This record gives sequence, C-alpha cells and structure tokens, in this order.
Amino acid sequence: MSAVASRRPRGGLAWRALRAVLDRWLVFVLAVGAWEWGTRAMDDTFFPPPSKIVQRMHQMWFSAGADRLFLTKDATGNIFPSLGRMAVAFALSALAGVVLGMLLGRSERVYAYVDPVFQFARAIPPPAIVPLFMVLMHLGSTMQVTSIVFSAVWPVLINTADGARTVDPLQVESARVFRLSAADRLRRLMIPSALPKIFAGLRLSLSLSLILMVFSELLPGTRNGLGFELTDAQSRSDLPTVWAVVVLLGILGYILNAVLTAVERRALAWHLAARRVEV
Repeated sequence: MSAVASRRPRGGLAWRALRAVLDRWLVFVLAVGAWEWGTRAMDDTFFPPPSKIVQRMHQMWFSAGADRLFLTKDATGNIFPSLGRMAVAFALSALAGVVLGMLLGRSERVYAYVDPVFQFARAIPPPAIVPLFMVLMHLGSTMQVTSIVFSAVWPVLINTADGARTVDPLQVESARVFRLSAADRLRRLMIPSALPKIFAGLRLSLSLSLILMVFSELLPGTRNGLGFELTDAQSRSDLPTVWAVVVLLGILGYILNAVLTAVERRALAWHLAARRVEV
C-alpha cells in the first residue's frame, strides 16, 4: 500500500505539469501547424511556411560554432546592438519615470499643474518627433535612445504618480505619528504601495521600447540593428529574411515580457498573497 500511495503523488504531479504545458502551448502549436499547412498548400512566395523561416533564422543568426555560442557575426552585429539600445532606453525610462512620478505624486497641486503638459507630450506620435531629434543630435545611437526614452517614459511616470497619489492617507498620518523620516516613508510606504502601478507602467514601457527600437533603426543612415536588417531585406525583396526578423522580434518580446512578469511576481508576492486572502 505504501508503494502504491507513493506513486500517486508523482503521477498526479506529472499530469498537472503536462496539463499546464498543454494549456499554455496547445493553441500555439495548433496555430503554427495550421500556418505550416496553409502556406504550403498556397505555395505563395510572400508567405513562407514556418519551417523555412526557422531555417533562415538558424542560417542567419545561430549557425556558428560552439566556440561562438552558435551566434554568427550577423547576430552579434545586429541583434546585440538593438538589444543594447533598447536596454539603455528602457532603463532610463524606468529610472526617470519612477523618480519623477514619486516626486510629483506626493503633491496633488503640483501634479494637477503638470498633468496637462504630460498628456500633451505623451500624445505626440513618436515618428513626428524623430525629425527634431535628428536635427538636434544627428543620426546615431544617442538620437535613437533619446527618441525611445521620450515616448517610453510616460507610462512609467504617469502610473507611478497615480500609484503614489493613491497611498492610504491614514497610513501616511500613522507614519508621521511614528516620526518616520521622509526617506523611510518613501522606502517603506510610498514605493511598496505604488509598486503594482509601477509594474503596470513598466510593462507598457517595455512594449513601447521594443517597437520604438525597431522604428528608430528603420531610418535612412542606420548601419546596424534588427530594423536595419529588416529594411535591407525589404530593399532586396528577401521575404524569408523579413519574416525571420519579424518572428525574432515576436520571440524577443515574449521573452522580455516573461522576464519582467517573473520579476513582478517576485517583487509583488506580498501583494498577490494579500489579494488571495481578501478573495
């Protein structure tokens, strides 16, 4: 009996793991299968099957030797510069958005004064402001990073300010009664209370950073990056390469979002546990 009982939890755990994988990836696998079947049935040059796209991705970026971690010169010369610009821009957007948002969110009056300016600036389409940055900074990584930051900072800033404004006034008064310093109130009360809104802004900013990174590299004169590779492939009517870049961007977006979600769950474990208790 003990041997049988010991096997059941293992079988149950394995089944739950398989069920989780199926629930998460079954629709995706079916969609890719339908894509493969449909494109092969149509035999259209403009829509290559996923197997050919993956083959081109391997050939372009991941066909080097093990001593180079299978990364080709094309991968290190285009993927890494794009990710570097995006990482720098996202970090600057997050830092500026959180710092300014916490400062502005502490004063209802100041936030009311500057909110119209923020709403005006965030409504400007990124392509419309790029020519101004090109005149001020000329084409290059600095201009590209600046154009990304200009548009990616607003979700973080506005969400952080909103989170700081929604801190329970009773908790603020209690902190003052206990004579907590301004730094302690910020670290122990304001930031933890605003973290859910901050991460909501960070998720939006991350998506914008990826999109704007590609757009900034589509400009004439750009010499590397995934956007440059996409434009170059379009000029040569190299459709498999175009699709390879598009698919890689989707994969990168998924991975980056998954990493940020994991960080969010870890940082907000106390918040999620409190919500479960309330429910």
